[in-house]
Amino acid sequence: MTAGSRCVRVVQPVLDPLYSALAARLREVLADQPATESRLRALSEEADAGIRALEAQIRGSERRLRDLTADAASSLTEIAAELRRVEILRPELIELTSLQSELERRARELRTEWLLRQTRSARPSG
Repeated sequence: MTAGSRCVRVVQPVLDPLYSALAARLREVLADQPATESRLRALSEEADAGIRALEAQIRGSERRLRDLTADAASSLTEIAAELRRVEILRPELIELTSLQSELERRARELRTEWLLRQTRSARPSG
């Protein structure tokens, strides 16, 4: 390597199995698998953490893209790798966000059903 040359490290983007596993668990529960309020809450918290992590990764890649495009010495390979990373992460983020919204809807439905049962059982008969 000569003085002034750069070491280019290109990280190939891959799907994170943690996000895929989380999405699979969310889809399972949303497919009317029995779930308790605490399980729904735990899954919602996991989804929220996954969403925050994906958003941070995307922001990091977007920041690297800005830096790379501002630097004339940046290689197209580096830029392309970051673009691919964002292209992989963004659909995962969209899916997790959508699944979390559905999970919240399902949790509201379960709470409403529970409240209705409580109200009905508390009524005096007669």
